[in-house]
Formats: sequence, structure tokens, C-alpha cells
Amino acid sequence: MTTLFESQAPRPLADTLRPQTLDEVVGQDHLLGKEAPLGRMLASGRMVSLLLWGPPGTGKTTIARLLAEHTNLHFEPLSAVFSGVADLRKVFEASKNRREAGRGTLLFVDEIHRFNKAQQDGFLPYVEDGTITLVGATTENPSFELNAALLSRCQVFVLNRLDDAALEELLVRSEELDQKPLPLDKDARAALRAMADGDGRYLLNMTAEILLLPSDPVLDTAALTEIVQKRMPLYDKAQDAHYNLISALHKSLRGSDVDASLYWLARMLSGGEDPRYIARRLVRFASEDIGMADPNALPHSIAAWEAYERIGSPEGDLAIAQSVIYLATAPKSNAAYSAFKTSMRSAKETGSLSPPKHILNAPTNLMKDLGYGAGYEYDHDAEDGFSGQDYFPEEMQRANFYRPEGKGFEKEVVKRLDYWQKLWQEKGQEKGET
Repeated sequence: MTTLFESQAPRPLADTLRPQTLDEVVGQDHLLGKEAPLGRMLASGRMVSLLLWGPPGTGKTTIARLLAEHTNLHFEPLSAVFSGVADLRKVFEASKNRREAGRGTLLFVDEIHRFNKAQQDGFLPYVEDGTITLVGATTENPSFELNAALLSRCQVFVLNRLDDAALEELLVRSEELDQKPLPLDKDARAALRAMADGDGRYLLNMTAEILLLPSDPVLDTAALTEIVQKRMPLYDKAQDAHYNLISALHKSLRGSDVDASLYWLARMLSGGEDPRYIARRLVRFASEDIGMADPNALPHSIAAWEAYERIGSPEGDLAIAQSVIYLATAPKSNAAYSAFKTSMRSAKETGSLSPPKHILNAPTNLMKDLGYGAGYEYDHDAEDGFSGQDYFPEEMQRANFYRPEGKGFEKEVVKRLDYWQKLWQEKGQEKGET
């Protein structure tokens, strides 16, 4: 219950404008609309344990509180950052007593991923017997941060970062509450929304400062940036954003989209990613997605990595950017990557087959007596430098792992392979082989 003194205390704008109904929540219609998952759930009068996964400032806490009100459940908030086992026990005991009195409990756990495995396991019996309806909020990928047992008992709902329309709606509500327009021109207003980077809470915190300014003069973008600081991009090098952005860079390179590749590179660098990690992935890309279509891609990516190691940031960042441009514009082929994977699979399937004896060295008399090296033909002694011998195990049929598609430099490789295949067939006919 709010006391008289609390009601008179100043409140942040984000708290003052906190939605009082689910219809007032902005940017999450894909979850809260009448035909959306949570909308249908509430319309049917049922409530299950769930996880709200999304960026900061998108309404996770607000939605949890409103779900409790809509379903007449007691709302019990808990922060995983400030709570331990003793706090959980108190909550579970109070929920039991409340249930015996005929009322259920919606336990909202903010930053639920901060709880360790044992603490997460502690929720399971109370979720299963209905003592609590668990609503967890997390900014991290639940697949990585939460136990499989807990995940199996909860539905996961993904909240979107607030789009431009949702952020504008928050600005309009702020102006209506303060009964005056923000002293911003059109471009500055758009810049303010961009600075929030999808975080409604951050937008309202900036807006509260701007509303304190006089109505005149109206600020342009340059004046706005002097008053408020741009929000740092959301990026956790050890978590979901890290993997999402490197995947975006890799696939943009594969798709030969040089501009998108540069954008994702810039996003990673501006978020604080270690350039060495990016350089290592570019080396991998050079072999996996370009291969023999452009053999220079691999040494080029290694040279960029070495350049960064020598001169560091920010100068070395340009070498990595140059490598991104080279790789994005290079011809692509995964023939080498596919050939390696297929050969690895074949090696596992065929076990410990020995090489044919004619290509084994025979340093001892015993080995010579056993036929090691017998019949080996030295290719350099052949008239065309090609003996045409079979180098696969004798118990194994020949396999064709490497199949270049003739992209870029592979056109020359295809010519060479065709030439050697022709010679091999001719040599086989001479020896009476098929």
C-alpha cells in the first residue's frame, strides 16, 4: 500500500507513465493482442508459468504486474540480483498460506537468469503443484541461462525492442502528462527516439530532463546531443547479442553484401567486441565460404589479423574492415569445406584401414619382405608427371570428396582435375584396370 508520504514523493517519469492496463502497453501487440498468445490465454481465463525474454525497457515488469491484476493473483515481486535461498523460502511459505486461504500467487522474478542451478531447481515443486505461478523476466537467452527442467515447465514469450512508433507514443504521453510539447524540432525528436535504441525506460528518463527545459528555444539535433547522452548499444560479449551479431556478419559476408557486412562489423566494434575474435572468424570464413574460389582470401584475412596485432585499435580496425570488404566481394565456394566434412565422415566410418602397401616406406628388411613399397611408381619419373596409381586403402572404393563448382579460381582447379582424371582413366586402361 502506498503511504501518504510516498504518494507525495517525486517519481520517475517512467514510473508515472507505467501502463495501468494491458491495452496501454506499447510495442508488444504480437503478445498482448486479442489473437496473440497472451491475449488468448487471458481471454480463456487461464494463467500458466511463463518467461518474458526481451531487452531492457520493453515492459517485462509492467506486463507481469498487469497479468497478476487481470487474473486476481497476488503479485509477489522478487529480484534475483538481491535475493537468496532464505528469501525464496519466505516467498514459498507465504504462497502456501495464501493458497490455503483461497488465493493464488504470481511470483515475478526479475533477472531470473542470475539464479544458479540449485536455486532454479528450487522453483520446480512449487510450480508443479500450483503453489506459485512463475513469471520470470530475463534479458538473456533462456536456452543458455535457464535449466532445461525449468524451461520445460514454462512458456517462453519474446518481447520486441520498442519500434519507432511505440517510442513516439511514449513521447506523446509524456507531453500530455506535462501539458506542453517537447522543445524539439522534427529531426531532434527523431534523434531522441534513435538514442533510446528501443528502450522505453531510457527514452522516458531522457524525456524527463528535456521537459524541464523552457519551451523556447526549440532544440535541433546538435543542441539535443549536448543535453543528453546517447545510449550505448546493447551488447554482451559473452551472451546472446555476441552470437547474433557474429552470425549476422558471417551470413552477410556469405551473401556478398559488403555494406551489410561493414554495418555488422561496426556494430560489434562499437559494442566493445574484441577485434581479435572478429579477425579469427574472418580467417575461418575465408576457408569455409570462399576456399579455392579465391585462394588469396585466406592469406589476406591472416594479414589483416597480423596487422591488427601490430598496430592495435583504432588503426588496426581498418585492416579488419579491409578484410571484410575483400571477403564480401570475393567469389564464394564451400566446396573445400564440404569436401573436408565428407572426408571426415568417411574416415570415421572406415575405421583403421591401412594405406595400400605400395605407398608405405620400407626402412627394414622385414617390411620389404612384407611388400611395403612394392610397386610404387615415382610420379616425377612418369612422362607426364602422373603415375595414375590409387592411393586409397585397398579395402575401400575410391571416393570423390572435392567437387568444385567452377567459381572464381576454381575454374582453373576444375581444368586441372579434369586433366588428371583423364590421365588416370588412360593409365587405368593401360594397366587393364577399370
